[in-house]
Amino acid sequence: MQVVILCGGKGTRSYPFTEYSPKAMMPIGGTPIIVHLMRIYAVQGFTNFILAAGHRQEILRDYFERGFAGWNIQIVDTGSDTDTAQRLERCARLIHGRFFVTYGDGVGNVNLGALLNFHKAAGGLATLTTVPLRSQYGTVAFDSSKRVCRFEEKPVIADRFINAGFFVFEPAVFRFWRGSSLEQDVLPALAERGELYSYLHHGFWKSMDTSKDQQDLEKLQSLNGSAPWLDGLEPKTAATNTVDLALTEKIA
Repeated sequence: MQVVILCGGKGTRSYPFTEYSPKAMMPIGGTPIIVHLMRIYAVQGFTNFILAAGHRQEILRDYFERGFAGWNIQIVDTGSDTDTAQRLERCARLIHGRFFVTYGDGVGNVNLGALLNFHKAAGGLATLTTVPLRSQYGTVAFDSSKRVCRFEEKPVIADRFINAGFFVFEPAVFRFWRGSSLEQDVLPALAERGELYSYLHHGFWKSMDTSKDQQDLEKLQSLNGSAPWLDGLEPKTAATNTVDLALTEKIA
C-alpha cells in the first residue's frame, strides 16, 4: 500500500521556521518530524511513500536526495497555495489501489494493521483515525457551593474526538471528490453519503502545530529515552531507521 503524506502547506503557525523550510522538516531530536512519521509506517511494513509537497519543497528534495536504504519515495509538486483535497487529487494518477493518507505534522503509535482491518470490515470508501480531545487549558472543578475541589491540567474530554489523520481511502473515492479542502469539503460529503468511518485510537498522538509543540515532543522523546509514537508497534521490517530515495518526481 502507498502512503501519501500531506506536507506542502505553509505552516504559518510555525513561523519563522516555515519561512525558510517546510513545516514537515521541523526537527525532533535532530530528525525531521516527517522522518519520524514515515518510521511509524515503515516499522509496520509500509515503505512506499508519496510526499505531496509544495511550500519550500526544494528543502525536502535536498534532504531525501542523500540516499537512504529501504524506502521508495516520490516527491510530488502539488503547488505552494494548494489546499489539502487538491494536493491529494494531484497525486491521484500515481496511486494504485487502497492507500493511506496522513498529515505531515502529527505522530502517533497507531496500529495500522488494526486500522486496515477496521476499514475493510466497515466497508466504506474512507476511514479516518480519531483521538479523544485534550483541552488546551487546565480546568477547575468545584462543588454546588462553588468551593474549588481540584484542578485538572489539560484533561482529556472523553466524549469528544478529533481528526488525527492516519486515513485509509479506497481508490473509488476520487469519483466523489469535490471541493478544495479535505476537511471542509471531501470528508463531510463522504460522511453525508455514509461512506466515512472513524477508527478510535487511544494510544499516543500529538501534532506539531507550533514551536512549543516541537519543544514538547523533544521533551517527551528525551524523557522516554525513545519515541513514544513508536511504543508498542510490532516491527514488520528491519528498515526502521533508514530511508532510501528510489524515485523523486516532480509533477506540474
